[in-house]
Formats: sequence, structure tokens, C-alpha cells
Amino acid sequence: MKTVEVTHISSHGLWVLLPDGEVFLPYQEFPWFREASIGEALHVELLHGGHLYWPDLDVDLAVESVRHPDRFPLVSRGKVGRKKGEKRFIRRKGART
Repeated sequence: MKTVEVTHISSHGLWVLLPDGEVFLPYQEFPWFREASIGEALHVELLHGGHLYWPDLDVDLAVESVRHPDRFPLVSRGKVGRKKGEKRFIRRKGART
């Protein structure tokens, strides 16, 4: 397993250091991390095929979807901020369909 590390957590999101650079995950697009404890957010693994996995949160993200969100038009609302009966996935603004 390659090394990966959450290097910074702010009120806007978190930064993850990968073997080939750093990515920012804003809470607006990745709501699962907004209410996560620091320990949960820091516990991240880089899996095969370029996937980031937070086992304590059961969140699995393709690094490619973080770097190039326009290529991945569906965005999960997650449980945070979703009202009963509301769609689980929405289209990213400006995304190609």
C-alpha cells in the first residue's frame, strides 16, 4: 500500500497528500467529512487503482474524480444535508452529460 496523508483540515475542507501531489476536498462537494472527527478524517488509505478509502467513514473516492470532477457528473448528497425523499445523487454544475 502506498502512503497517503491528510495534511490539513480547515472549516472549508481537507487536503490529502498523495505520492504524486496534493488534492483538496471541499466539504461542499464531499459532505461526509464535514461532521467527521479528526481521527476519522485522518484515517485514510490509498488502495489499488488510485482509490482513497476512509474505513471509519466507509468513504471510497477515486483520486481521478477529485482531480477532474467535470468527468464525474454525479455527486452524492450523502446523508449530510439530504432531506427525506430527496435524490441521493445530483448532477455537478457545468458537468458534461
